[in-house]
Amino acid sequence: MDIKEIQNLIKFVARSGAAEVNLETEDFKINIKTDAAYKHNEGQVPQVISMPQMPAAAPSPAPASQPSAAPVATNESAGTSGSKSQEEDDSRYIAIKSPMIGTFYRRPSPDKELFVNVGDEIKTGDVVCIIEAMKLFNEIESEISGKVVKILADDQTPVEYDQPLFLVDPS
Repeated sequence: MDIKEIQNLIKFVARSGAAEVNLETEDFKINIKTDAAYKHNEGQVPQVISMPQMPAAAPSPAPASQPSAAPVATNESAGTSGSKSQEEDDSRYIAIKSPMIGTFYRRPSPDKELFVNVGDEIKTGDVVCIIEAMKLFNEIESEISGKVVKILADDQTPVEYDQPLFLVDPS
């Protein structure tokens, strides 16, 4: 199963409303849990876990980075209860959204420069971030041209499918 098939499976499960899906072959095992599986557990983020059939591999602990994901949701709810002029200002911007569930990275490696900063001009096809999903690093390219006005996700934090990552002013 290649990454595209896995991504399509994740999207299908997310849209289907299923709480959990397990898929096991000779080569790998995939367990996908969605929001429905976590309705009774407050503050938990859906996770996709892939484990090779070799006992030596151990998945890295995701809960360590969960506390830093909470402010993202808090900022969104605080923005909606704030002034209406702030909402109107943000409505003219276009959001670059996450195409998958994974971990958001703003730079290609810890010793490299950030892909984009607030105020940077980007063009269609420019790499704006990386999302790690199941030990695969996926470069996310901009589908629009414009100026980055806001970065909505913190570096090295989990992101959801279709979660806004950046706001871009297309003018």
